[in-house]
Amino acid sequence: MSTGTETAAPAPPAHYREPLSIGTVPLASRFTLAPLAGYTNLPFRLSVREIGGVGLCTTDLVNARAILEGKAKTMDLLATHPTDRPLSVQIFGGKADELAGAAQWLQDRGLAEIIDINMGCPVRKVVAVGGGSSLMCDTSGGTVELVRKVVNAVSLPVTVKMRLGWDDDSETAPFFAREFEKVGVAALTIHGRTREQGFGGRVNRDGIRRVVEAVERIPVFGNGDIMSIADAAQMIADTGCHGVAIGRGALANPWFFRQLSNWTRTGDPGPRGTYHERIAFMRLHLQRLIDWRGGEKFGCVMFRKVATWYTKALRLPKKVQQRFVLLNDLNEFDEIIAPFADAGPPADWTEWDVHQSQVAVPAGPNAHW
Repeated sequence: MSTGTETAAPAPPAHYREPLSIGTVPLASRFTLAPLAGYTNLPFRLSVREIGGVGLCTTDLVNARAILEGKAKTMDLLATHPTDRPLSVQIFGGKADELAGAAQWLQDRGLAEIIDINMGCPVRKVVAVGGGSSLMCDTSGGTVELVRKVVNAVSLPVTVKMRLGWDDDSETAPFFAREFEKVGVAALTIHGRTREQGFGGRVNRDGIRRVVEAVERIPVFGNGDIMSIADAAQMIADTGCHGVAIGRGALANPWFFRQLSNWTRTGDPGPRGTYHERIAFMRLHLQRLIDWRGGEKFGCVMFRKVATWYTKALRLPKKVQQRFVLLNDLNEFDEIIAPFADAGPPADWTEWDVHQSQVAVPAGPNAHW
């Protein structure tokens, strides 16, 4: 059986062992949990933080207008905890007044240390309201003015997460990086794809490097297809980024941040979680979903979304996956998993069976997202 230990990768630059801050907010490491709608909610963030190594966590993207209207589902997305720090809340929308107002609302209630503006989401319902990637199309001043208003509305650091541009013919990220730094943005995260690419194709690290080179002082975090220590090492080497933001890689391997932290300090990332540690993490995640949603029924419904990715990671039989996606309570979970916890991993089980394809992302033509 594989131990799940990462293969050797070149050591990161020496400055990766030095402290990094976003504005006035110090980070525990240069590796951050990127926002993923439906996944990076409070239960998952708390569970990853307990393992260690993560420098900053960001919420699911949250509709700025819905914050101001006090929508119940939106308030759920904003749920946090004293141990959920430092925390960045990512807001989206196409109207500057709503984004600025939402940022003020969050600051007044102490719900975040950082406000992040989403300019990367390619999904149609976000783009249709003038948010997400659509903001990267306006280089005439409107998008920069929108960001300026948010920066001026709060004393908290404001960051932006964006893609390289709308398509290959409009790589606007370097332009916006320069302009956003001028209006006071404290950091940037760059996903190395265009909106047209969606989540397909390869990440363009040369494009990320051009963004890193476009700014003078603020940190830039590289993002996209970071599934291993070797991937992180390559991102850093190819782009010169100041840190790395990880989304799907952390879902596949919640021990990733601890490994990355060990790697920067010692050169040895150490192992991923064991079979039994992964079972324990899955149960903890379910328990926290139940607590967060205020009952077993709704927590189990949320768990069904991630059940398939857990069962594939553990190589559990199809019948287990089918039972998990109909799960009703914690006792039922314990009954289902007990035989596998007692038996231990299959003889050929390895953590390397876990791939990004198990984390659902929009598929098909982007017009359908």
